[in-house]
Amino acid sequence: MEMAPKEEENEALGPTLIAYLGMLDRGEYFEAHEVLEGIWYPMRKSRDDLANLLRGLINAAVAFEHLKRDKPGAQERARKVMRSFDRYAPLCSALMPETALFVRACKKVDLLKEKQRETFDVLVP
Repeated sequence: MEMAPKEEENEALGPTLIAYLGMLDRGEYFEAHEVLEGIWYPMRKSRDDLANLLRGLINAAVAFEHLKRDKPGAQERARKVMRSFDRYAPLCSALMPETALFVRACKKVDLLKEKQRETFDVLVP
């Protein structure tokens, strides 16, 4: 079930994804999660691919924030949250707005996962 984002959401999507990528590069995972929530929140109850992919990217940023804070149970919480990303990442399609940026964001998350291999070894092939 694909649903096109509202025009104002579509206009903000590109700059928001670029901001998300920059925040991931700087290790600002909480902020990365927050910036995507602004786009995702209005569509959160829909079951379309765009909303689900955004949810996966948000959850991925949360996983890295848990690891960065190194609180008790962070690795297990991060593994649980990352399963959401792994489930939604394949939803990226050429029919989606800003496909190239979504692909870059998913690849960036995979690279970050690789850097945390000891945490995600059961999820990283």
